[in-house]
Formats: sequence, structure tokens, C-alpha cells
Amino acid sequence: MNPRHLRRLLRPLPAAALLLGLVAPVQAATPEQAARWREQARSHEHGEGVPRDMALALDLYCKAALAGDTEAQHNLGWIYANGRGLERHDGYAAWYFRQAAAQGDAPSQRMLRTISADAVKPPCIADAETQRHADAWAVTGVALAAEQALAAAQAAAEAAAATHYRRLIATADQRRIMAIVMRLAPQYGVHPGLAYAVIRAESNFNPLAVSEKNAQGLMQLIPETAARFNVTQPLDPEQNIRGGLAYLRWLLAYFKGDVPLAVAAYNAGEGAVDRYLGVPPFPETQGYVRRIQEVFNLQRHPFDARITAPSPEWPRIAARPRS
Repeated sequence: MNPRHLRRLLRPLPAAALLLGLVAPVQAATPEQAARWREQARSHEHGEGVPRDMALALDLYCKAALAGDTEAQHNLGWIYANGRGLERHDGYAAWYFRQAAAQGDAPSQRMLRTISADAVKPPCIADAETQRHADAWAVTGVALAAEQALAAAQAAAEAAAATHYRRLIATADQRRIMAIVMRLAPQYGVHPGLAYAVIRAESNFNPLAVSEKNAQGLMQLIPETAARFNVTQPLDPEQNIRGGLAYLRWLLAYFKGDVPLAVAAYNAGEGAVDRYLGVPPFPETQGYVRRIQEVFNLQRHPFDARITAPSPEWPRIAARPRS
């Protein structure tokens, strides 16, 4: 599934909302709803207008008590204290009276003084808590599964974007050059797909290419860049690739893994990216970035912060909205 589709499915049902909706529906009842449960419970307790049904009355009283209704809590305490319609249980009675007394219910406070038993959590309360815990685990499991599915979909999309270049390797010369890239790229922490995209855009795999500006070789190193990264024979494929990978590694660190900025700087220089606080408005550079991203469509790339400090303009670059 497309990661964006998964996000749309998850957005209206975040885990917190699910937990609130499924784990604690009774506690979320309004005072009016709790009062209706209590009155229904009283009717079934005494058989007023409805068949007398003590089990149903206890269930309705319990729902109202869980929702914080003090009268329901007091009535349940009274039922258990007097054994009305069921076996007497002072421990359950004490538990309900204590809940109501804590909310200021005077009759329950008085009843507590007459009961010597320790409070014992009644079955309906224990069952509700068990169900809430089960629901919480179920909801957490659903949310976790959805998050894992989203992460897997994102990873698959990123892998597809990063390995698209493999389908474009068409000739024996390209395969020989990419064999060098595959061997060297891990040493420089640069993804082979990014190196492929740069070689394709710079020289179209011609190791003897020389531009009007004297950029040379597969990755079109100008003399200053070749010297900067110790390339003495820029037309030698392996030396040229090493120099280009070293420069890409440096640019990725300088622009903190931002791929469009790093490749824009590869084309126009890091100074131009700093000056414009982003991809410079040069048609050549903007077209260059598009060509790279047609092949390597990741926006972020891992980088080694030890290689160089980030651009002094990075705070301003990062603060600017991207188009």
C-alpha cells in the first residue's frame, strides 16, 4: 500500500483517540447518561414499570458507578450491605461506600462508620478493568501493526527510489563503471544510486569527457576540485570516481544530508547554495537537480558529521520553506 494511503487511514484514528474511545467508554459517559442508567437500575431493582431483574439492575448500577455517579455507588453499597436480592458482602459494600464518600456523599460516609470489613473490589469493577486492559492491548497492537506497515511501506518506497538506477544500466561500459562505483561507494558512505545519477548527468559514462570549463572525466571534476580531493589523474575512471565520491560525501555533510542542496552545490558550488539559501535560481542548476532526482529520488541521505561542519548558513537554509 502507498505510504500516503496508510497515513490517511491512520490520521483520523490515532492510538490515543482509539484508547480513549475503546478503553474507557463508560468513564466517558456524561452525568446525564449515568443518571439514566441509575434510574433504569432502580426500576429493575424494584420492578417499577418493568420486570424485576436484579442481575440487570446490578449491571446498570455498575455502569453508572463506573461513570462516577455517587447515588449508584451508594445504592450498590446498600444492596451489598443488606444482602438485598443477593448474598451480603460487607467488603463490596465498603468499596462502593468508599467511592461515594470520596466524592462527598454524606450517607455513604455514615455507612462506612458502621462497616468493619476491609474494602474488596467488586466483580463488575474488576471485570471492567480487565476488559479495559484487554482493549488497550488490542488497540495498541492494531496501532503498532499499522505503524509497522507504514514504516515497511516507507522503506519499500525509499528502496525503490534509491535503486531505480539499476534498471537504467544498459551497456557493458556502464556495467564496468558501476562495478567500480559499487566497490568504492560504501567506503565513502555514498549511495551507489546517487553516484550513478551524477555520472549519468555529468558525462553520460564517458571517462574521457572534458567540458568547456575543463571539468574532466566521469564525474566532471574541475582542476580545483581534483586537487582538493587528491585526484592526480582525472581521466582515470577509478581516481575520478574516488574524487567525485569524496566531494559528494563532503557536500552531504556540509548540507546535513539534504540531497537536492548537495547536488545543486556539486553543479554550482557550495558558495552559490549558501548565497541563495537553497538551490540557486540558475536554469542549468535547477535542471541538473531535476535530472539527478529523476534517477535518485530521495530527499535525505545519511551523512558523516565528522567530515566537515555544516554550512554556516544552515540555520537560515533550514528555516526557509521549500517550494
